[in-house]
Amino acid sequence: MMDKWYRTVGKHGDVVMSTRIRLARNLEHRPFPRFLSKEQRQEIVEAVKDAAAAISGLPLHFVDVATLPERERLALVERHLISFELANAPEGSGLLLSEDERVSVMINEEDHVRIQVMSAGLDLEGAYALADQVDSALGEKLHFAYDERLGFLTACPTNLGTGMRASLMLHLPALEEQGAIQTLENTVSKLGLTIRGSYGEGTRPHGALYQMSNQVTLGISEKAAIENLNGIAVQIMKQEISMRQRLFTQPEFEDHAWRSLGVLQTARILTYEEALRFLSTVRIAAAGGVLPSPTIETVTALMSDIQPGCLMTAAGEDMPPQIRDRRRAAMVRAALGRAE
Repeated sequence: MMDKWYRTVGKHGDVVMSTRIRLARNLEHRPFPRFLSKEQRQEIVEAVKDAAAAISGLPLHFVDVATLPERERLALVERHLISFELANAPEGSGLLLSEDERVSVMINEEDHVRIQVMSAGLDLEGAYALADQVDSALGEKLHFAYDERLGFLTACPTNLGTGMRASLMLHLPALEEQGAIQTLENTVSKLGLTIRGSYGEGTRPHGALYQMSNQVTLGISEKAAIENLNGIAVQIMKQEISMRQRLFTQPEFEDHAWRSLGVLQTARILTYEEALRFLSTVRIAAAGGVLPSPTIETVTALMSDIQPGCLMTAAGEDMPPQIRDRRRAAMVRAALGRAE
């Protein structure tokens, strides 16, 4: 079985958890998804599946999201493979997914097609190159709606133009600790970017994880948008690392890191929020050499695996919160060397 992309740590992975490129596309001469009949929705699903089957060297398997148990739909949302909207979409929608889950194509969400490519670490150019390859291959057969003045036509006007959202998942515990996030949000908004919680608009950050993405899609090229996001990300990384270095010299932080690891290695009950909070501290301590173990790869994988939907999907059964909290604690103990 091929390793999942999120189990690796990429370039600048101590700060940039992941990169995502998303392209919104619609078929020409077709109503947007919200205006489609059940039959029309199914026709588009079949058309996209047929077009994807012709992509050379990139097998994508179809997932009928509407037929999945709720826990599996939730797990797909948690891994950023589908949106909350698609998780609750009617029949005539679905997902195309690569084995390593790096490439996904949502069908009949807000738009007919939403191509997504995700990579570990800072990899905007690499992720865009793959997304562009998939876009070109699908476009040859599907004929996407395009206007010479407005660019790609999308259901939401804010996506007109390139139809591209480039985003980075950032781990910013030091900046958060210093109360610098609000200032950062204000600064990047003036530069055409936005910082939100890890699940996008309207979500709260947990574990010091923040999603930064471009806001402007009209009147700017994909290359310019990526360069802008990359340049600002580099500056944020420098600030975060600088503040981490100050933390690492403080005995109080070393004590906090060891205590956090101790709780994770011995706790019998862990809610998702508290586990993520402790893992966030352990992650930067491990990355900075304050803790000799675990590895940053182990912690990063745990931060994904302990999510409610992912946890229940791995177990193959639904669980009430109390049982999930016990199962989560056991999972964390096993991964960090305390499985008794």
